[in-house]
Amino acid sequence: MSTSRSPGRRTAPHDGPRHPADDGTHGQAMPDDHAHSAVDEDHVVHAHGEHAGHSTAMFRSRFWLSLVLAVPVVVFSPMVGHLLGYHVPQFPGSAWIPPVLGTVIFLRGGAPFLQGGLTELRSRQPGMMLLIAMAITVAFVASWATTLGIGGFDLDFWWELALLVVIMLLGHWTEMRALGAASSALDALAALLPDEAEKVDGTAVVTVPVAELAVGDVVLVRSGARVPADGEIVDGSAEFDESMITGESRTVGRHPGDTVVAGTVATDSAVRVRVGAVGEDTTLAGIQRMVAEAQESSSRAQALADRAAALLFWFALGAGLLTALAWTLLGSPGDAVVRTVTVLVIACPHALGLAIPLVIAISTERAARSGVLIKNRMALERMRTVDVVLFDKTGTLTEGAHAVTGTVPAAGVPVPELLALAAAAEADSEHPVARAVVAAAAEHPEEGGRARRGTQFRSVTGRGVRATVEGAEITVGGPNMLRELGASVPPEVAEPAEEWARRGAGVLHVLRDGQVIGAVALEDRVRPESRAAVRALQARGVKVAVITGDARQVAEAVGAELGIDEVFAEVLPQDKDTKVVELQSRGMTVAMVGDGVNDAPALARAEVGIAIGAGTDVAMESAGVVLAGSDPRSVLSMIDLSRASYRKMIQNLVWATGYNVIAVPLAAGVLAPVGIVLSPAVGAVLMSVSTIVVALNAQLLRRLDLAPERLAATGERRPTEPAPADRPDP
Repeated sequence: MSTSRSPGRRTAPHDGPRHPADDGTHGQAMPDDHAHSAVDEDHVVHAHGEHAGHSTAMFRSRFWLSLVLAVPVVVFSPMVGHLLGYHVPQFPGSAWIPPVLGTVIFLRGGAPFLQGGLTELRSRQPGMMLLIAMAITVAFVASWATTLGIGGFDLDFWWELALLVVIMLLGHWTEMRALGAASSALDALAALLPDEAEKVDGTAVVTVPVAELAVGDVVLVRSGARVPADGEIVDGSAEFDESMITGESRTVGRHPGDTVVAGTVATDSAVRVRVGAVGEDTTLAGIQRMVAEAQESSSRAQALADRAAALLFWFALGAGLLTALAWTLLGSPGDAVVRTVTVLVIACPHALGLAIPLVIAISTERAARSGVLIKNRMALERMRTVDVVLFDKTGTLTEGAHAVTGTVPAAGVPVPELLALAAAAEADSEHPVARAVVAAAAEHPEEGGRARRGTQFRSVTGRGVRATVEGAEITVGGPNMLRELGASVPPEVAEPAEEWARRGAGVLHVLRDGQVIGAVALEDRVRPESRAAVRALQARGVKVAVITGDARQVAEAVGAELGIDEVFAEVLPQDKDTKVVELQSRGMTVAMVGDGVNDAPALARAEVGIAIGAGTDVAMESAGVVLAGSDPRSVLSMIDLSRASYRKMIQNLVWATGYNVIAVPLAAGVLAPVGIVLSPAVGAVLMSVSTIVVALNAQLLRRLDLAPERLAATGERRPTEPAPADRPDP
């Protein structure tokens, strides 16, 4: 079987070499190689919002072109020469350099804003694009009128037009790079299915494309291969790794009559499966639909800068109309044109195009240094409002792998000896349980001097293993092995083992020559960082919930150990998305943290989806935030960064638009009766000053300390913030 490959991504093969001793053992975990998405961000075309139809590469190429052309436009501008006190170079045709190059900048560099403005105008939802389009269009028309000597106006805005387009392209390029490409989650889901299947045709087995399978066909699923379609086992038994669907690490035994799901892996034996669902009817297809629906629902939110731009558009338009009307009624049509044009041009500040993108760019850089990858700017904005963080249990709050959490020996048997004998018997198996036992034995150095080795290794699927160790037959297995051997369990071993089983732990008994000499408990161990993360979140006023498909006693044990506020247990994979909706229906803003395929719809549905970097491609592509490691304390970095960056966004928007409160009325001539009038040149200078202030203010975010271990150390600690004067919320 081959693994499907999506365009633009590298997929590691799943059918690697197998350890011969592993056949027929407890089962094995999914293959070690996971495919990680390699999304080409430069060529991702956005389908929603103001950037619909735009790509990062498009903004980048137009920015560099416009920047190169803007240099001579500024240098040869008489207004700039007058402001800076130098003589503009003159030679035959030099006067046409600003108009010609300015026109190219307007048509090429300004095209995205003109198209976006037209779209916003048609939808009657003015925003950033329409504001920019209005400013550059007015500047373009006024400048050509001045160049051609029409009306006798002195409105040479070519340099202002060029700089406005360049700065806006830079801002949108920066913003697009920060947005990410959540749509690749669907490609990652598709990659879980193999390209081909082995169809049983009478006595022959033929390889066919998965797309050609039909309900009722029988397919052969070999050991280590993925199931190509949902169906029912008709021959054979195997341990199945369903972690990519359920998120749970423990393999599950499937036998004739049991159903299996497309994308899961038969780990230890070959089985034959009668196809029961193909194409759009499979479980994976259903997850794809839920991811798509959840992404669509979260994409409708409007960004902070867009709301400010919409208000500023109406402010500029209203101010321009009032200016034209007032000066016309006063009998000065010439002043009406000059001052109206000045108002409309300077009402679109350069700084507004950089206010949010600069904060996002610096925030994402600071987050990355703390092990947090921000893929979606809305996730950054929303995280400050989160009321509850919903953690998937397995692989997120827990390590997602078997570990020995308890040991009880029979009378006269030391714990190190019990573990050493069990490890010697399990040494030739690569099952996760075996590795956990061997690892636990290695933690007892007092046994290290004795070279206990097992020989005549034998395994029985679903029961356990046997080996000869130092002349004695050592058997390690679960309840089925005990029943098969008819062995009795000593009281000092039976009572703790029953308690382990009640809380959902796996129990392995160790027998020497048919006599039980002890037992070990195996569980998905809680990450040590999880306790600090839960305490620190609660100290910040954020509730913590956990969701899992595990039995209720297992989930509640983890919840009690960590002090979690709410536990959702025995949740079917397809219902995790529903639990997010349930929390949202209570009026809560939800951040979902997960790592499995079954978490993908919930990650996309939540206001903020946070994927553990060690998880599946689908989870990472569905989320707006990816944690580079598996440390849940990194969620604290995201919350504190969101709160700090939101303050910076507000401050920058105040700076970016605040000068309009003074500049626009002055440009309109409100104080003309007392001899104070803002000329176009001075208005342009004020605009540039506003841009510089915004850029410097955004740089203060670099002083944030977002190290997860520091944020969780005291529970209520906040990141080191800028000076006190910079702290208050507007």
